[in-house]
Amino acid sequence: MKTKPSIGKGYTAGNSYIKEEVIDKKPTELLLDPGEFCSCVGKSFLKTCVPNFEDQLLPIDGIKFNSASNPMKALGIFETSVIFPHINGNLRITVEFVVMENCSSTHFILGNDYLIMYVIDLHNNKDRYFTIGDNKRQKFAFLPFKRKITVNKVSPVSLELEKFKSEQLNEAEISLHLSNKQENELSALLYDQKEAFFSDKEPLGETIGHQVDITLNIERPYPPLLKRPAYPASPK
Repeated sequence: MKTKPSIGKGYTAGNSYIKEEVIDKKPTELLLDPGEFCSCVGKSFLKTCVPNFEDQLLPIDGIKFNSASNPMKALGIFETSVIFPHINGNLRITVEFVVMENCSSTHFILGNDYLIMYVIDLHNNKDRYFTIGDNKRQKFAFLPFKRKITVNKVSPVSLELEKFKSEQLNEAEISLHLSNKQENELSALLYDQKEAFFSDKEPLGETIGHQVDITLNIERPYPPLLKRPAYPASPK
């Protein structure tokens, strides 16, 4: 158990289940909400991410939605891919978000429907994370609380870093003792110094271009180590 807040400050122990993902090929925020019956997104926020989303809507009929007893007006279904970035390989799923006209949320909401479908477990340990499916060793970190990300301000370096992780570090063996923060710092360091150990023509993992030439001298005069007897002399 973490340190208990003082009386009247219990609300300060709360945190969020928000993760930065790639949705419709754009970095944005995704809220993992076990209390939400279905995955949804507000019309206003979706329009900032996908201006022409209305041309892609699938019909939805005969279903009533409510949020805290307030009726929600569903406009249709927006189907898109959601990519969970990870240093050991990105994970992609396809999600159908219900588009709500009167939803004021500023992020996509992954509801209980897909949390159950893909067996997404939320963990509130010291390092808060979630897992997807049967691979409990692949941990995905949440964003720090109160962190704000504007879709239009995401650096192109972030996209290049995720591409570097998926293409060059896909088969890398990362120590399980590292926290998510340490893994991210390690991948960022490798990305910054990548020119020191690979190039576009000689990618990471290629043997050609990274050979080591070792010559063993077996002719006289022998190196000092070869002059030694194979076994120590027997005691007399």
